[in-house]
Amino acid sequence: MAYPPLVNPPAPRELLYEGKAKQVFATDDPRQVVVRFKDDATAFNAEKRGTVAGKGEVNNAVTALLYGELEDFGVPTHFLELLGPRDQLVERVRIVPVEVIVRNRTAGTFAKRYGVEEGLPLDPNVIEFCLKSDALQDPPMNAATAVALGHATEEELEELFDLAASVNDYLVARFAVAGLDLVDFKLEFGVDADGRMVLADEISPDTCRLWDAETGEKLDKDRFRRDLGGVEEAYQEVRRRLEATVGADLDLPDFDADDHDHEHHHEESADA
Repeated sequence: MAYPPLVNPPAPRELLYEGKAKQVFATDDPRQVVVRFKDDATAFNAEKRGTVAGKGEVNNAVTALLYGELEDFGVPTHFLELLGPRDQLVERVRIVPVEVIVRNRTAGTFAKRYGVEEGLPLDPNVIEFCLKSDALQDPPMNAATAVALGHATEEELEELFDLAASVNDYLVARFAVAGLDLVDFKLEFGVDADGRMVLADEISPDTCRLWDAETGEKLDKDRFRRDLGGVEEAYQEVRRRLEATVGADLDLPDFDADDHDHEHHHEESADA
């Protein structure tokens, strides 16, 4: 994909933060930062490390595409503009230290935790919280714990839950038209300068389990986690399918951004 040059592109300045998959740079505007996606890959709380060629470009493109569509759907995000193959401009936010995991099928640690096979549909789907902390390996956390330890208020947790449910409603339909089954995924949220709760971080094959809807082939980070091979090809295939289905009709539920109303099961504990 070619990116047209911006008239006045914001110049990244000092490095503010570097994580496992991204770098965050300051700009001349204190309300905005540049996020740069890396090819570095990690799994099992960074116990396994490697590099996936082109991963940064795929995750940047997929996140920009989906966040733009989610904005149109009514979900507020921190995304502002795509700057180039690896860079995007976003609102500077205060990240809420509560990761939200949405599960539509059994897989990964969830399947192991409950001693069930992978791939079983979850009806209702399951939304879980865990503490965002690499040092503590993202421990499971129920709502009472999050509030008691000051990680979030009850009102914030309710908003996180409802926004995550709405994101899931959209993504299930969006990935379906691309021939992909959204098994589960992780979300992060932040509070912007105006006090709005917005979707932050990324949505990509790094943060989603995506299976081919017909064959069940894994097209996500599990190919890296489980040494399945073909990691680069899987990431590129997800991007190709999403870009090929932009504008397709989706089977979406009605959504009112001011009145989130979902019937989902809220699991009181989680692990990443």
